[in-house]
Amino acid sequence: MTLHNAIVEVLKTANRTMSTSEIALVLNRTKAYEKKDRSEITAFQIHGRTRNYSHLFDRNKSMVSLKGKMNIPQAELVNKVVGEIKSALTTNNNFDIEDIVKRLMEVSKFKSAKNIDENVPFCPGIYCIRIKNIDALPKPFDVELKKRKHNIVYIGIATQSLNKRMLNQELRANGHGTFFRSLGAVLGYRPPLNSLVNKNNKRNYKFSALDSALIIKWINESLTINWVEQSSDLEEIETILIRKNKPLLNLAKNPEALLELSLLRKECVDIANGK
Repeated sequence: MTLHNAIVEVLKTANRTMSTSEIALVLNRTKAYEKKDRSEITAFQIHGRTRNYSHLFDRNKSMVSLKGKMNIPQAELVNKVVGEIKSALTTNNNFDIEDIVKRLMEVSKFKSAKNIDENVPFCPGIYCIRIKNIDALPKPFDVELKKRKHNIVYIGIATQSLNKRMLNQELRANGHGTFFRSLGAVLGYRPPLNSLVNKNNKRNYKFSALDSALIIKWINESLTINWVEQSSDLEEIETILIRKNKPLLNLAKNPEALLELSLLRKECVDIANGK
């Protein structure tokens, strides 16, 4: 992805005007675009690139928006941006776990997986995935989830970007999503034979393009999602939530991790490695 395309994606996701400093902050944090020398992107580079692509961007001094979208009063916008930058740069070690859990698990906040693509932010956070109808799962997974007396199938964290990790990897098969691989195996899909034979990583199997599309269709029809933006102590929060809720498809940290799921994942790994 080019720098100007990455800037476009950041502005689309934010759905508002942003300062060059804020755009640089988001790109450096999410790694949506990386320079060849791995050095940090600067506000000056954002300034230069958006100036050179005036057909894509509107500019007002250090403020940038997508073409035709700069309509927020300057004073109000600057105050908002400054507050958000300060918030992003501040690590809150005294977070309120109960508040995070309450916001994450509130059923009314969950959205259908098919309707979230334009709303998932490029920032760290924690997410929870529920299933609308437990009977949509094959046996014995439907029976096991009913025993747990909830409809939570997975809880995970995104240490850099909810958009990249939760949306693209876990729900849209763009990359190596742990949840996506587990769900596909549970639904009866298997990776192509020998597909990992010449790969360095012998465990990150993928499904065929057709099978992945069918899994995504099932996700969109069957699952609901909620997330909370959070930049600190994600591992601790995730551990607490998994141990308390025992989500069906979490293996790590889960006191009731399913042997059936581990065996299915091993079967997929073996097929992909030609065993």
